[in-house]
Amino acid sequence: MNGVRTYIAATLLAVSANASAQFKGDDEGILMQKAASRDSIAIADAVNGWWTTSMKDHDKRIEWWREAKFGCFIHWGVYAVPGGEWKGKKVGGYAEHLMRKEKIPRQEYKDLLIKTFNPTEFNAEEWVKLIKAAGMRYLIITSKHHDGVAMYPSAIGDYTLKQSAFKRDPMQELSAACKKYGIKFGFYYSHAFDWEDPNAPGNDWDYNNPGGDKNLFGGARWYDEHPELLPKAVKYVDEKSIPQIRELLLKYHPDILWFDTPHKLPLSENIRILKAIREVDNNVVVNGRLARTSAISFGDYKNTADRPAEFYPVTGDWEAIPTTNESYGYSRYDNSHKPVGFFIQLMAKAAAKGGNLLMNIGPMGNGLIDPRDTAILHKVGAWLIPNGESIYGTEGVFEVPQPWGVITQKDGKKYLHVFKWPRDGKLFVNGIYQINNAKLLVSKKTLAVKKISPFNWEITVPQQAPDENNTVLVLETTKGPAPESKAERLFTRDYANTLLAFDAIQQGKGFGFGDGKTNRYYVQNWTKDNQSLQWLIRNDEPVTYAVKLKYEAEGGGSYTVSAAGKKLSATVLSGLQEQEIGSITLPKGEHTLEIKPEKINGKELMKLMEVTLTPIK
Repeated sequence: MNGVRTYIAATLLAVSANASAQFKGDDEGILMQKAASRDSIAIADAVNGWWTTSMKDHDKRIEWWREAKFGCFIHWGVYAVPGGEWKGKKVGGYAEHLMRKEKIPRQEYKDLLIKTFNPTEFNAEEWVKLIKAAGMRYLIITSKHHDGVAMYPSAIGDYTLKQSAFKRDPMQELSAACKKYGIKFGFYYSHAFDWEDPNAPGNDWDYNNPGGDKNLFGGARWYDEHPELLPKAVKYVDEKSIPQIRELLLKYHPDILWFDTPHKLPLSENIRILKAIREVDNNVVVNGRLARTSAISFGDYKNTADRPAEFYPVTGDWEAIPTTNESYGYSRYDNSHKPVGFFIQLMAKAAAKGGNLLMNIGPMGNGLIDPRDTAILHKVGAWLIPNGESIYGTEGVFEVPQPWGVITQKDGKKYLHVFKWPRDGKLFVNGIYQINNAKLLVSKKTLAVKKISPFNWEITVPQQAPDENNTVLVLETTKGPAPESKAERLFTRDYANTLLAFDAIQQGKGFGFGDGKTNRYYVQNWTKDNQSLQWLIRNDEPVTYAVKLKYEAEGGGSYTVSAAGKKLSATVLSGLQEQEIGSITLPKGEHTLEIKPEKINGKELMKLMEVTLTPIK
């Protein structure tokens, strides 16, 4: 905790200095000073007291979550009835943001959507049985999204299912079904963003409140620019947010609570909400989007970006939230549903990096799960039935990246998740000291293994992949010395070798990561000549590779790609690019592949996603 206390002291000094710089008058200066110090006081109170005490039970509290690995996120609300349409108009993007996008007045939203909401086809047991069959171990559903509607008969306010035509409690029915079928149950609750409440951030069409699209009162950090508005938000937290969260805890006893958009409120309010939760229940798991700073995550685990395709490096416990299409709430127009192989591979990638996958579906307004989601759930479950041991309860393998997929591990076994099947029947495995035997997980067929270097192996596999999405091999291994270097990453001669920018060794300071979404799994902030990205690789015979980079850029700069004394130069092109820049021949041995700037035009050289080296035969 010494590092945390040092951080607190530094923060107190920094925010005080920041406040002093913003003084415009005596009265305003006093307000600014109070605003600047409030977060530091809340942090100190938490770290020196209740939060540190609550974290003594952290490992016990989160044990089931670490074992589960795969959960179901459900975005369901009254917005599911229009399903991405309003008054005959197609509304794109997140369907659950309908109220904000169309600037629907509070009373109209209540009259047209809440009062008429009647999902007569809703069946909690059918939902839970489908989710269980999909191999999901926990369920989190929206108890209140940003539209402010409590999806249960809350005693607080008039934006609740009590006002609807549906005279049941779907949250209670789901809670009971989850207990019956052995699924952990929890709630999403929008604690900081509420479009119906006149005191909450978000609604700037009815109330001209901060935190909305108009960026009123200084925009994102309105509470620092205009702290005189903060009492309204405190009133919302006191009179709606905390009371409804207490309702959920005391009435349903959830296993997990999931929060979002903490930046809409000052950190001090977010910490206060977490404190209120811990006063009621110290066993409920709380995600990382309730209260966090750059130095401290006050939740039980971290959350990465939404809708990921790849995962940037994260330490500790973390969770990603893909969705079957591009909307979280049901949209009748969004047909961008991803193939089942995307989710099967994404699940393995998350487990291999020590994380969980919380996959979202958006049920329809009538209470049925979208058939497009149902098809995906069935297929994911069909894969997990024989392959689940390679996911559940596993740990990440932070060793040498593999050109064909990823590795998970558990109980002394390593599970190879092979996405790219070798055409010649020889699978090269990198960075393992001793393989005692290898089998196909599903068929249990024993495979021949041959050591080809101290840390590299060749496994003879069938010519055709048993599973085109993800064939799993299980290895019994013996621990030995760690790989001498990342150069134990042996390139395959059989297919393209892709090097993710997320896996690169960063030379020079200032780099940052993209959020991992499709075409945003990049390393960014490449602004200095002394910054470069490196990968250590090895090939066991001379090979000529075609070199291609995938990146996004404004264009105009130039860079070099070099290895083994060979160098290719190229000009940075504008936009999203998959740029082929030539070929490079590497002799047998270990090499450092490096990308360096020659000239940087504009803000940065590029946002690099990956480099692909394809053998030229």
